[in-house]
Amino acid sequence: MNKHDNSKLPATGTLTKDNSEAVANIEVVANCDQFAPMPIENRILTIRGHQVMVDWDLAELYQVDTKVLNQAVKRNIERFPENFRFRLSSNEKEELVTNCDRFKALKHSTSNPYVFTEQGVAMLSAVLKSETAIHTSIRIIEAFVAMRNFLLNNASIFQRMERLEMKQLKTDEKVDAILNKLGEDKKPTEGIFFQGQIFDAYVFVADLIRKAQKSIVIIDNYIDDTVLVQLVKRKAGVSVDIYDGQISRQLRQDVAAHNAQYPGVTLHHYQKSHDRFMIIDEEVYHIGASLKDLGKKLFAFSKMDVMTGSELISNL
Repeated sequence: MNKHDNSKLPATGTLTKDNSEAVANIEVVANCDQFAPMPIENRILTIRGHQVMVDWDLAELYQVDTKVLNQAVKRNIERFPENFRFRLSSNEKEELVTNCDRFKALKHSTSNPYVFTEQGVAMLSAVLKSETAIHTSIRIIEAFVAMRNFLLNNASIFQRMERLEMKQLKTDEKVDAILNKLGEDKKPTEGIFFQGQIFDAYVFVADLIRKAQKSIVIIDNYIDDTVLVQLVKRKAGVSVDIYDGQISRQLRQDVAAHNAQYPGVTLHHYQKSHDRFMIIDEEVYHIGASLKDLGKKLFAFSKMDVMTGSELISNL
């Protein structure tokens, strides 16, 4: 409702109760603390389907301490059934504090505030027993009536606005999904990393590894344990094959240690490759440096479209 003209619309709020646990969901016309002095209408919220006022606001209007007001009610508790007065849940209090700056002091309070319905306000004048209380109760009840009439007279407008907001929300969600998809699909297909861009190159390879859905094939003659650390980031069920022309005893030990804890990596002895390649499912990437040395010196990468991953592997 914060899109309306505040000169015509009173600030209202909505707190809903989901099953047994009240869940706060306040909709404020504008910042509920921007009015000075604040009209009574702007202090009325709708909580759990009831128009209510918080004991804090009522105490201010009645010119008594909040504690005094609630003590008077406690002494006459039989006059205040649940539909006259009820206590907010912790979630409702948190939402109230979030939306209304004047209630910030409640943030660290160990007790939750009470709220009073129109009937509860009427009963307060009898409990507080003062001329000020009587006149204040009349003013507050008149505000409740005015608010109720306003909501009834403009119900169709609010319903249309709610439908428009829901439609806009769904549209925004669809746009976000499209943009996210575009962002996923627009990974760079070629580029250059300069000396010192070690972390950027690390992230680039990590993103490729996470992208794999079925398989990863690495052709690189200088694999070490740092590459195995990267491979831990792959999705479950993604196989890994490494083709290396210099499989040392240390590398075999590192792979054995890796395979003892994580899904297996398969080593293949292959000496006929000069360049480095990563095959992510069927996508072939040519990498200008060994995966263990990315970013230490200038290197380039490119996604190759001349053949699929399966075609390249079949020629090894």
